[in-house]
Amino acid sequence: MFTTPQDVATGLNAAGYATDSVLVQIIWLATKMQKPILIEGPPGTGKTYLAQAFAAAAKTDLIRLQCFEGITERQAIGSFDEALQRLFLETQAEVLDKQWEKLRTQLHTLDFFTQGPLLQAVLQPKPVVLLIDELDKVDQKFEALLLEILSDWQITIPKLGTVKARSIPVVMMTSNQERRLGDPLRRRSLYQRIEHPDVRKEAAILDIRTAEAPVELKAQAVGLAQALRGYNLVKPPSIDEIVQFVRALQLLGRTEIRPEDRDVLLPFLAKTEEDVKRLLLRDGFNSLVATAHEYRRQALEAMLGGRDPLAEAA
Repeated sequence: MFTTPQDVATGLNAAGYATDSVLVQIIWLATKMQKPILIEGPPGTGKTYLAQAFAAAAKTDLIRLQCFEGITERQAIGSFDEALQRLFLETQAEVLDKQWEKLRTQLHTLDFFTQGPLLQAVLQPKPVVLLIDELDKVDQKFEALLLEILSDWQITIPKLGTVKARSIPVVMMTSNQERRLGDPLRRRSLYQRIEHPDVRKEAAILDIRTAEAPVELKAQAVGLAQALRGYNLVKPPSIDEIVQFVRALQLLGRTEIRPEDRDVLLPFLAKTEEDVKRLLLRDGFNSLVATAHEYRRQALEAMLGGRDPLAEAA
């Protein structure tokens, strides 16, 4: 997919993902060594977006398995389409070979199998990105289901047999750490942890994903994001929510964050009743806007390549 780590960095940047040299090299090694990547971290830190951006950078498809409590093998891998099998028997009855073993074999092929995301990913003619999202929501039994795929790049399905991969997907698994994933899965993966970004990293992200927004506005939004994450909210804002927040300010024609815009901006920042109440306190939002200004200088320096914009203005 990529010849060098620099190609990965360039592709991710073009796809709107601000990365760092370590993560770039890990992703590049994973593609070369055909190893899955396990990405852990708090919700809203851009784990899912990394997989989406990588697929865009590699100019390939993204196949996503969204995990949830109680997910089954049938939902992940697929199942035989019994209605299609019956239709085949009814319409082809006159020409079918009546030998039962031969007929049963004929009915249990991929032609009669509805493919789930895992099977779809390994049967593609060229490598795709397989995103196994929020893996911490499944149980250990489902984890074990993945081991054959991630070790041998094949899937064994009752009545169908062992299906070997036509191409090896780039596998990215994400976890919000609601449950600790098992060691067998970890041993097969390259591990990367992603935290909420610091001022400079978030400034780089906003600079890429809201390129048309005024630099001063983005810098203040970075400061507000940092202030909110230190405000003990039930649900701190994600990176994507801050990106949407900046776009909303642009639509409103704002060049700065103003306390009087609090009520119209709250839906972008507070996503629980408790957080709304906290930010509606008389000095809650005002103090956050004031704190945002404290981070503003660092963000501006990051966006302007290390130049001190305040010193230049003076």
